[in-house]
Amino acid sequence: MAFPESTVNLPMPLLPLLPLADLALALAIGAGLGFFGGLFGIGGGIIAIPLFVLAFAMDQAMAQGTALVLMVPNLLIGWWRYSRKHPVGWRAALSIAVPATLTTWLLAHFATRLDAQLLGHLFCAFLGILALRLLWQGRGGRQPVTGAPLRAAALPLVGVAGGSSMGLLGIGGGLVATPLLSGWLGQRQTVAQSLALALVAPSSLVALSAYAGAQRVDWSLGLPMALGGTLTVAAGVALAHRLPERRMRAAFAWMLLATALWLALAPR
Repeated sequence: MAFPESTVNLPMPLLPLLPLADLALALAIGAGLGFFGGLFGIGGGIIAIPLFVLAFAMDQAMAQGTALVLMVPNLLIGWWRYSRKHPVGWRAALSIAVPATLTTWLLAHFATRLDAQLLGHLFCAFLGILALRLLWQGRGGRQPVTGAPLRAAALPLVGVAGGSSMGLLGIGGGLVATPLLSGWLGQRQTVAQSLALALVAPSSLVALSAYAGAQRVDWSLGLPMALGGTLTVAAGVALAHRLPERRMRAAFAWMLLATALWLALAPR
């Protein structure tokens, strides 16, 4: 089954509705992505982008833009919920969110003009590095000391690092920012995650806007997948609490390595 080629590269208001069978499939795929994103505690975009490239024959920029449609609502909802339970000061949130958003905007516009093959290689390298870091953590690497006073002057640097990943790859802002906040700046995990969400939620919205403006979003596919994902992400999180975390992380890391190799070797 192939989605209509006419839906790709068209602005959102002009997109035709998907046939019922295609719509049902998009909802089902989105539900699966949401479930596994919640299960592994890592954004569904990491799973969605390789799927769009390999199964739907999208170029790398189109895959990243369409994956952002899935990610934005979950990130905004997660930011709102997490900030209520684990609030951080508005100055700290702005110190990390503003430079992240500006960096995301600049690099997202750059990424949409980048050679698709080069962008794909950068994405593969990111997956490989992430997989190796997860495997290293699983071996019981040194845990950072947490609870240090927050160094506000360093937050814009973390924002730039996370925003660079969001703009260039459409993913990874939190995966870059959280270790920097907990390891380099010595923050508790709850503080690190709250600040990381303050970074990625507005950055993902800006990145989606940039990719959409460059006609690098397939809305007819992304929107029903996003709806399906919001219905299942909570179930994935609930199951994750009942499974051995170390084995899950290791399995996910090996899957990321295999995906990176597959993307690197697959003909385009």
